[in-house]
Parts: sequence; structure tokens; C-alpha cells
Amino acid sequence: MVRAQDIMKTGVITVSPETTVEELGRLFIERGISGAPVVSADGTLYGIVTENDLIKQNRRFHIPTIIRLFDAFIPLEGSSSMEKEIRRMSASRVSEICTREVVTVAPETPLQEIATIMSEKGIHLLPVIDAGKIVGIIGKMEVIKGSMGETGER
Repeated sequence: MVRAQDIMKTGVITVSPETTVEELGRLFIERGISGAPVVSADGTLYGIVTENDLIKQNRRFHIPTIIRLFDAFIPLEGSSSMEKEIRRMSASRVSEICTREVVTVAPETPLQEIATIMSEKGIHLLPVIDAGKIVGIIGKMEVIKGSMGETGER
């Protein structure tokens, strides 16, 4: 049975929460990667950041629709979601754009479970965690290779 440890890439490229968005973009281009785990100074997983996070930062801002009622303006969209969108678009650090709730797998996780997680949750990168530390990462290509009987690049 193929497991995470058989297909994961090791030597994972990580970034810190303080990495600038500009540095992140350069890293993605130079290293040809689509995302990276965000790791705190103590080596624990802080989040994950992907190309999609950078793309979202550059999207067009949607101004909420408002209605006027008795000389008062009432937004039809929640102001907290608008504030969150503004913060994300003006972010300068990875900590401001990364996803904090990261789905991870263990080295022993079977390939079928990995594929199910990626498919059902729309996840493209899965960090492999052992004893609280990142030991590898699995992308869509590793899952495809694993299903064809190939092992991961070390």
C-alpha cells in the first residue's frame, strides 16, 4: 500500500510569517513552486500560503451594495467581510494572507485517504507532519505519480 512517506517531497521549502509578499512571489517564481508551508521561529506549522493567496490579493475590490433607509445607509454585505478583504488586499506579510487552518497528514497516511482529502476539501498541497514537524509535502503531482506506482522525489 502506498503511503504519504512513499510519495512526499522532502527538503520542503518553507517561509516565515514575516516573509514579505514580494519575497514570496519571487520565491515561487525562482523555485517553480505553487505554495509553501509557513513555519514559526520555533519550527511549528503556522499556516500555508499558495499562488491562490497571491492572486486573491490582486483581485478587484467589490464594493458592497447599500440601501438608503430614512437617511441612513445600510450595507447589504457584512462589514467584517469587507474589512477582511481590504486587509488581505493591502497585505505586506505572509502572515496576513496565509491560511491558518491547515490540513495535514502523517507519514503513514494511505494514498487513497490523501486523494480523498485533496478532492473533497479542494486542497492542492498537504504538509506531512511527524512529531509536530514538517517532514515532507505532497502536491497533486505526487498523488498522480503515487497512483501510477512511482515514488516521490527525495
